[in-house]
Formats: sequence, structure tokens, C-alpha cells
Amino acid sequence: MRIIGNNPAADNAEITAVASGTLPSGQPVIVNANGTVSVVGTNTVTETVGSSVVFESGSAVDANAQKVVVAYRDAGNSYRGTAVVGTISGTSLSFGTPVVFETSNARRPSIAYDANSQKVVISYNISGSTGYAIVGTVSGTSISFGTRVSLGTQIGYNKNVYDSSAQKVIISFQDQSNYYGSARVGTVSGTSISFGTQVVFASHNTYLAGTAFDSTNNKVVIAYANVTDGQKGTSIVGT
Repeated sequence: MRIIGNNPAADNAEITAVASGTLPSGQPVIVNANGTVSVVGTNTVTETVGSSVVFESGSAVDANAQKVVVAYRDAGNSYRGTAVVGTISGTSLSFGTPVVFETSNARRPSIAYDANSQKVVISYNISGSTGYAIVGTVSGTSISFGTRVSLGTQIGYNKNVYDSSAQKVIISFQDQSNYYGSARVGTVSGTSISFGTQVVFASHNTYLAGTAFDSTNNKVVIAYANVTDGQKGTSIVGT
């Protein structure tokens, strides 16, 4: 057995040892307490996962329809805003036909499920234009959309969250006119959505990281990076 180490002078050193079991060629070994050598032990972990499914070369859960809805911009179709309905069966996931909800370049689509209206709400931004929100209705393995509604300003880093207590969809975003962290409360009616007055929650350059609804306290939590203050992680509670 040849030992190779950090000392060139010792690289040709050899030792003789008794093998404990079969020693495959090239495998590392250890010296046992009784002076024999054996192969280093390995542990094997077995994991079972479902098969991956491609829904488009390029989410929200609809509890009523028991479906998953994925919103994205399709790089293979001029970056159009697109959504697709997924069905879970055991460990498998199948998808319906993708549906375009925005024919322009729809940036950063964010989606939330409105349990009261049993609709999904997608917010997104069109480069050089305003931000929009649109309401989707799931039927079987397909989805249809109403008319998009303007958010009144160009938005970035937008995040949707559903407030189950107030039964409203809150869209928080970076207002591209001043980079302030802002939010609007949306009310879904039929296949459309209307908004309350825009509210500023951070009067400085803000990158949104995420939003969540606290059902114990019936509050919305917004997490963001305060770019003006060294991009420090910050959070704020909304009612």
C-alpha cells in the first residue's frame, strides 16, 4: 500500500497492513484499532420524489377549484404575461393550456388567491408604462381573465397578498416615480378589481422582498430592503 502525503520525500513510502474485508482499488481506507485497514464507510440516503412536468419552456393555490395557478412571463412568446392551471394527483402535477393575460412584456407578475371572490389576482408591470392588476377565474384546467386595471403609476418589485379578515388583496410595490414603498388595497368584484388610495409605507428607496398575512393578528407584514440605509432588511405591519 503506497502512502501519498504532503512530504515529497515520503511519497514513495509503503506500509504493510492486514485488510479487513475487500479493499476496492482506488478507494480510501482507514486504520482500525486492531491494526487492520478497511474501506471508509458510506451512508446511502434514498429519497422519493414525483416527476417534473414542463408546463411551458419559459403561484397561487385556488382552494375552491383545488388547483395551482402559475403566473409568469413567457420568454418563448415575446415575454407575454401568461398563466397556467396545474392539477396535483399524488406526487404528480399536470398542466392545462397556458393562457396569455397580457400581450406586452409583463414584468414581475405576482399572484394571490382571493378566497372571498374565489378568483386569482395578478399584478405586473409593463416597462415604460403603468402597473396593472387583472382578475382570473379558474374553470377546470383552464383560466380566463377580465380586463386589466391600472394601478396609476409604474411599479416595481410588486408583491400580492390576501387579507382573509378584510377580504381584500393588498398589492405592495416600489413606486417607480420616487422609488418609495407603497401599497394599495384591492377589492374584487366579478372579474374586475378596484383600488383604494395609494399609501406610502416607506418614504425612501425600497426594494420589496415579500409580504405575508398574519391571521392571528389580522395584519399584513411587508418585508423590504431599505436601499437608502445600506439596504438593511426592514419590515412593517399594515392594517
